[in-house]
Amino acid sequence: MNKLELLRTFVRVTELSSFTQAGERLGLPRSTVSEHVQALEELLGTRLLQRTTRKVQATQDGRVLYERSKDLLAHMEELEGLFRQDEAQLAGRIRVDMPNVMARELILPRLPQFMDLHPLIELEISSTDRQVDLLAEGFDCVLRVGAQPDQSVVARLLCSMPMLNCVSPAYVQRHGVPHTLGDLAEHRLVHYVRPLGARSPGFEYQQGNKVHRVPMAGRVTVNSTDAYKAACLGGFGLAQMPALGIREQLANGELLAVLPEYPAPALDVSLLYAGQRHLPLRVRVFMDWLAMTLQAQL
Repeated sequence: MNKLELLRTFVRVTELSSFTQAGERLGLPRSTVSEHVQALEELLGTRLLQRTTRKVQATQDGRVLYERSKDLLAHMEELEGLFRQDEAQLAGRIRVDMPNVMARELILPRLPQFMDLHPLIELEISSTDRQVDLLAEGFDCVLRVGAQPDQSVVARLLCSMPMLNCVSPAYVQRHGVPHTLGDLAEHRLVHYVRPLGARSPGFEYQQGNKVHRVPMAGRVTVNSTDAYKAACLGGFGLAQMPALGIREQLANGELLAVLPEYPAPALDVSLLYAGQRHLPLRVRVFMDWLAMTLQAQL
């Protein structure tokens, strides 16, 4: 049995704390995942995972092997591509997560360019508003918008997205156009929070290096960017959105920009990846392409 495959299976089980989820990530039956771990334990002569009815966690020996295995697998991936002089011959799978609007508006329309250059690379693209766990869910890299509180990964700042204050024509017909901060007391805001139940920051605007917040009333609170945009289009209130995601609606009059002198803070766009010393070449090449693509558009 291939020892590297045993290690890959063990690493994924350890990261996910689940045989079932590891099997789903690896495309293997749960029984095969269990057999791999058992074979590795027999090979090394030690218990690597402590199994209970509720969870799976690494033993002390398992934690040591996990750290060593990550480095070893990274070295092997690097060796596999060491003598490939032509980047077009890069091969393997890359798993990436990115926000819906960036996938739809920027990345997927231009992705054929990358795929044509690297015909042997396969991509798994997750597009979601939730903040995925890069390490636990096995992502090679993650595009993330906003603050990066996770200190366990490397954050490469790529660019910033300017913000606009918007309302729909239907909202304007009922409530008018706000012209000053004082007018906001008579208006409504579509509240965006993550998760639901959290307190909305209200209307945010930046002057110099300082961010100010104005509490506002609002009857609709959402926790996804698609719902946020839809609520604004539906006339439920003001919304503060990246200019990237509303270009079409501004052009055709479905949304109107207001209070341009009070923009919300621009959102940083960062590329997150594990801080391991030997990042596979295919991942580095893909991340460089992502960075170039975004910086050319934002």
